[in-house]
Amino acid sequence: MTEIRRRGIRSIRARLTVGALLAVGVVLAGGALGTVILLGQLLTQGVAASVEQDLETIGEQLENGAVDIGDLDGDVLVRVQGAQSAANDDDAEQLPIVAEDSVVRIVVDGDAYLAASEETDAGMLTVARPIDEVEAATATASGLLAIAVPVLLVVIGVVMWLVATRALAPVERMRRQVDDIDGAGLDRRVDAGRDDELGALAATMNRMLERIEYAQTTQRRFVSDASHELRSPLATIRQHAEVAVAHPASTSVEELGGVVLDEGRRMQELVEGLLLLARLDEHGGREHPRAPVDLDDIALAEVQRLRGMGVDVDGRRIGPGRVAGSEVLLGRAVRNLVDNAVRHAAGTVALAVVVSGPQVLLEVEDDGSGVPEEQREAVFERFARLDEARARDAGGSGLGLAIAREIARAHGGELSVSTGVLGGARFTLALPVAAEG
Repeated sequence: MTEIRRRGIRSIRARLTVGALLAVGVVLAGGALGTVILLGQLLTQGVAASVEQDLETIGEQLENGAVDIGDLDGDVLVRVQGAQSAANDDDAEQLPIVAEDSVVRIVVDGDAYLAASEETDAGMLTVARPIDEVEAATATASGLLAIAVPVLLVVIGVVMWLVATRALAPVERMRRQVDDIDGAGLDRRVDAGRDDELGALAATMNRMLERIEYAQTTQRRFVSDASHELRSPLATIRQHAEVAVAHPASTSVEELGGVVLDEGRRMQELVEGLLLLARLDEHGGREHPRAPVDLDDIALAEVQRLRGMGVDVDGRRIGPGRVAGSEVLLGRAVRNLVDNAVRHAAGTVALAVVVSGPQVLLEVEDDGSGVPEEQREAVFERFARLDEARARDAGGSGLGLAIAREIARAHGGELSVSTGVLGGARFTLALPVAAEG
């Protein structure tokens, strides 16, 4: 219960509400304080203007002898100090003389006044008006705002909480939907019927689920195929060993050793291929150092290798082509393509390296039966099974083309297959041209 309460306090809804309340509270408090101060200043300025007007009027009347100080209204305190002192009220007797051309706040008998003084023919005239109404009005305004601001904050807090709750409801629904998806239900998707940021988030999560589902499906198929491929050479070795034990005269050590060596080599190729694919999946080949690589050098080395094996190879279209990447990985990709072409060629293999715009194209083709158009993507799948003409049993591990494509993509390129001029399959490795310098 405590954890749920703490999670509720830390929720986005709570933080939005608290943040809005803090911001609005600061603004309202500042506005209320400013309003009270401004109101007090305006009222005080009004009283000060009245005091100056009274001082001017009474001063003129005194000079003209048209007023008796004692007859003046007691709401305004008036005192004359001179040869003939006079005051209109007992409190007026206590009025001090203040600096001329100024209105000063004074306290007389516990009450606050604004007072001004002026020299006249009758003596120093001082006039004062009470400001208790100003202070009362300011206090009333302060009290009202002290009540109104908290009430307004409560209303804003409730509104913000309800708005945040409504706005985040789809997020909570998406969270529950995703929380219900486990490894056995990756085909399920999140509702993405909104045309806003939450809809974009749901669409992104669905694409992520699709990638996870695809990765899981691929992994399961890969594990299944890999286990089958590894089981096959083990079964062959065991079968020959059992025959040799049960019927020693039916086989020889040389024959058994040959079977073990062949199947062991096949298993080694499978394991090495699986490990390389795993590293490419995890690191994208980034653990290998990147440097300028001359694809034409790699292609020419393969031409020399094939000629040493007695293969009829055409390398006349090999021209200069430099890319940036790992020479080890690119050499492995080209070797896989060449070995695949040799296995399926009727008699001739051709290599070419050409620069086409921003890309360097390395082409490897054979004069075999080719790859049907509907199966041209399937040949790049791991442990792919096509027709008998391009079966893995011809000597490959079923991983060579998959490794070559992963290496191409790790270098920002692509590997595709089409029909070549020799009539067989043409594999094209397209890589970005290395930047100058």
